[in-house]
Amino acid sequence: MTADQNPAAENEIAQLSQEEQAIYATHPHLRELFVASGPVTDNLLEVRKGAYGDGSGQSGDTSGFNGLVRRVELGGACVTPPFGGWFDDVANRMAELVPNFATRVSVWRDQIVFVVDPSKLTELAKLLRDDPQLRFEVIMNLSGAHYPGLKGRELHVVYHLLSMTHNRRIGLEVELPEDNPHVDSLVPVYPMADYDERETYDMFGIVFDGHPGLTRILMPDDWVGHPQRKDYPLGGIPIEYKGAVVPPPNERRSYQA
Repeated sequence: MTADQNPAAENEIAQLSQEEQAIYATHPHLRELFVASGPVTDNLLEVRKGAYGDGSGQSGDTSGFNGLVRRVELGGACVTPPFGGWFDDVANRMAELVPNFATRVSVWRDQIVFVVDPSKLTELAKLLRDDPQLRFEVIMNLSGAHYPGLKGRELHVVYHLLSMTHNRRIGLEVELPEDNPHVDSLVPVYPMADYDERETYDMFGIVFDGHPGLTRILMPDDWVGHPQRKDYPLGGIPIEYKGAVVPPPNERRSYQA
């Protein structure tokens, strides 16, 4: 359904400034950017209390910051169109080629990141690479992230793409559940993603379906667990320094980041 058929969308656009309405007039597919359920706007990961420990006041905190309350959020504001500048050109073309592909868009430090429906990732990546108006020929890198507080979308994969033709950079991101962390491999589209996907699998346990040889790359093949997940134990060994023994991380006080 387009905005022309959706009275609610028409009403929303009518409330925009004349400048913003002019952008929608020249970029009509911005209305088709998000999935049918609408964009996700909640960036909150968790609310932390106190300077360290659990904030209950029972952890021996003598800093006076037991009452500290802090919201921990994903970096970058969740935004909706128009985004400004060439961001609108790229987003409009992406939505024209693959309608309703995004669940969220964020802008952080002058870079735009599209959070993509995992089922549309491969289709979108091929068009980003091949379409003359986009031409993101290179994947610079990809990496994983683990946010235990985001229930049902704890594991993320972030892709950084470069257009040498247009001198532009964008980010793509997919969100996956811990109990089914599968996403299509982009090696058939960007062969240079090979080792990065292996490292992300090794460190986070994210499975890239269709990868030509998805094996560990840093840890031994028989290693148990994925070391960069937040629930992976720290472990460590004590270190002696000038007569004092520094305990390993898992035996120190639990400071909050």
